Amino acid sequence: MIHLGGEHDFFSREVEEKSGIVFNTCLQCRSCANGCPFVEGMDYMPNAVIRLVQMGMKEEVLHSSTIWVCVGCNTCSSVCPMAIDIPGVMDALCQMALKKGIKIAEPDILSFHTQVMNTVKKYGRTHKLEIMMRYKLATMDLLSDMGMGLKMLKKRKLDLTPSKIEDKKAIETIFKKE
Repeated sequence: MIHLGGEHDFFSREVEEKSGIVFNTCLQCRSCANGCPFVEGMDYMPNAVIRLVQMGMKEEVLHSSTIWVCVGCNTCSSVCPMAIDIPGVMDALCQMALKKGIKIAEPDILSFHTQVMNTVKKYGRTHKLEIMMRYKLATMDLLSDMGMGLKMLKKRKLDLTPSKIEDKKAIETIFKKE
């Protein structure tokens, strides 16, 4: 476990407390970054955000776009050899940034996250192609990421049709609680 002491250690513990996730076991293997479908839109790879938190670099982390670009798809966590819930850490960091009144690093990102939640509500999981298409239509920024979208299609990171869970009532129950 990393202990730098002082304010550095305080920030790391604060993130751990807010997220409920022990992330100091991160090996910096970059498996999370290699699996992330949105890493190209990030200023820091997911493992780098973990390292910045460990090092107590609060301002860099809370002002980064990575914490907002993360869609919580759990691809990173599924390949992490230490099973760290990286989206949980990113979510805690977003909450901390909002609480501090830090300007959101990515314009229109809340609209993007709304599209993510809409597909989860509809299918029980994310459908990245639909998320991207709806977000692009909502912001009328239709062509700026076309290259990345085509790369993702080529690498089979975007399914043309959504996969759906069978227990739709479970999803309805989750969304009724909000």
